[in-house]
Amino acid sequence: MIKTFDVKTDNHDQMIDVTSKVEQWIKEEGITDGVVIVSSKHTTAGLTVNENADPDVKTDMLRRFREVYPWDMAEDRHAEGNTAAHMKTSTVGHSQTLIIEDGNLVLGTWQGLYFCEFDGPRSRKFTAKILK
Repeated sequence: MIKTFDVKTDNHDQMIDVTSKVEQWIKEEGITDGVVIVSSKHTTAGLTVNENADPDVKTDMLRRFREVYPWDMAEDRHAEGNTAAHMKTSTVGHSQTLIIEDGNLVLGTWQGLYFCEFDGPRSRKFTAKILK
């Protein structure tokens, strides 16, 4: 089973919790046990698992990414001018593999799956595939 999800981002950089989207699809498909692989279809947006209880974690992560990978670097040669977004995506990665048990994603108490926008706002997509 495979599904492509749409994500609309509103900011230049943003972390959007997509856990419920993936969990809802798993339930709709009636999957009780297996693995789901989620993959961003973009070179300037990725996926990560991180804390979803305190919104300051997202704020801090995005701020720190901006500090480590500043947007305006005169030395960058990429014609589109978004080298920082490519670097951030390479850091978080484009995919995550998650376990499904008893019809739910196996995540820690404070964990959620985030779509990470680094060159928005845009209309984005990520794909998920369930392996039983």
